[in-house]
Amino acid sequence: MTKPLILWLLGDGKPGHENQSLGLADALGRQRPCEVHRISLAEDRGMVRRVRRALGDGFSRPDLVIGAGHATHAALLAVARKHRAKSVVLMKPSLPLGWFDLCIAPDHDFADGCRRENVMVTRGALNRVTPTNGEKSGKLILVGGPSKTHGWDGPALLDRLAVATDRGGWELSDSRRTPEGFLELARTRLAGVEVISHLDTPPEWVPENLQQAKEVWVTEDSVSMIYEALTSGARVGLLPVPRKLGKSRVLNGIDRLVADGFLTPFSRWQESHRIASAPETLREADRCAKQLIMQLSL
Repeated sequence: MTKPLILWLLGDGKPGHENQSLGLADALGRQRPCEVHRISLAEDRGMVRRVRRALGDGFSRPDLVIGAGHATHAALLAVARKHRAKSVVLMKPSLPLGWFDLCIAPDHDFADGCRRENVMVTRGALNRVTPTNGEKSGKLILVGGPSKTHGWDGPALLDRLAVATDRGGWELSDSRRTPEGFLELARTRLAGVEVISHLDTPPEWVPENLQQAKEVWVTEDSVSMIYEALTSGARVGLLPVPRKLGKSRVLNGIDRLVADGFLTPFSRWQESHRIASAPETLREADRCAKQLIMQLSL
């Protein structure tokens, strides 16, 4: 019987960061048996307290320590060194890359590329979504809100959605960034759409519904949900919202997805009324898990 890999996941309490760690852990579990322990550092302020918290947990000795978010970096290195475990940091770290055994980061973190042996570059951040085999019929709309890269124009967004959803059968959910009052306007304006607040759904709602979705519309600001939708195997349409910046690493990544045929912009959908299939389904977590096991000789 294969000895399970002992994984310690260091979390900073931010759902987006922990989603990446769990996505990698899930994928490793599909490769071989794993024993997963989660250590939250969210309540510990200061580097010394976070390191002490991580070192003090009495779990089985780890083979692999995984962390995402700058607040986990020092503790990640300390734990890996103490237990002679491999260290895996997700996203480009604030500390030197050479200090970690492996860095798995989205391509927009390395705009000019990276050829280091201990770096795996991915299309977008890792996530917990897995493609579903068989016929899918769901239709989903995922709405974000103002961000560092994007502004907001609720009336224009509703105008586009009214056209894109005129055949009905759609579900729409917002996020914590969605401006107050948008859902009420959506319920009034979008007759064929079931509007569901993210406050009324469990954490698994988006991944589970993406796995059943045949078509998905996502607002351009919702970068993580764009990659989750592409990982689900759905056909993904891109809803424009105002850009604050002409260029940025995140925006360049979205533009590459459009250029490579992974996303159908609303302007292109207007020509054919069809969301095109992506050239391939993203399976980045599984790809990285397989490569990690080989590269770190686990």
